Amino acid sequence: MTSSQASAQAATRRVLLAAALAGLAASCAPAIAPVGGPYAPGVDHRKAAVDGIEVGNRLVAAGEYELALDAFTRAALDQGMTPEVLTGLGTANLGLGRLGQSERQLRRAVQDAPEWPEAWNNLGVVLMEQGKTGEAQQIFRKAYALDNGESDSIRDNLRLALAKSENSANTAGQNEDYQLVRRSGSEYRIRKIP
Repeated sequence: MTSSQASAQAATRRVLLAAALAGLAASCAPAIAPVGGPYAPGVDHRKAAVDGIEVGNRLVAAGEYELALDAFTRAALDQGMTPEVLTGLGTANLGLGRLGQSERQLRRAVQDAPEWPEAWNNLGVVLMEQGKTGEAQQIFRKAYALDNGESDSIRDNLRLALAKSENSANTAGQNEDYQLVRRSGSEYRIRKIP
């Protein structure tokens, strides 16, 4: 081995040793990096967690239904199976096309909170998706009455259900697609996809 090869090997060893020491030093660093540093901030366990229902509603609005189910499930662990949690779960399942699960959860939500128009509206959306137009009309009428006609989305859903039943003979061969649209809070409406 020549002296230049020996010095190159020694330099390589020094670089590897320096890298190993840097890695060891980094593993001993504090868990929370200083503000403005190149690393993401650590978790502050002293702060309160964001409400799972709020997170779930945001995820539904973003079309992330699987993640929304996880958020609503975490909320159920914290708060129990409240009507708001059941409505969120039902809405996320509707977005995933799990209409049977969605209907069961929303029926339980309206049973637990019979005066909540948004839960009735969402149940009507599920029934429309299943082709149960007659029952959906009755559900939308109830939601509209409970809401005192203040929600445009519930009124629009009722109009759509009425129009669909009136034109059922004329549109028997057509296959129409509808989309779930979040209006506010946990209130949703269906919109015809062009």
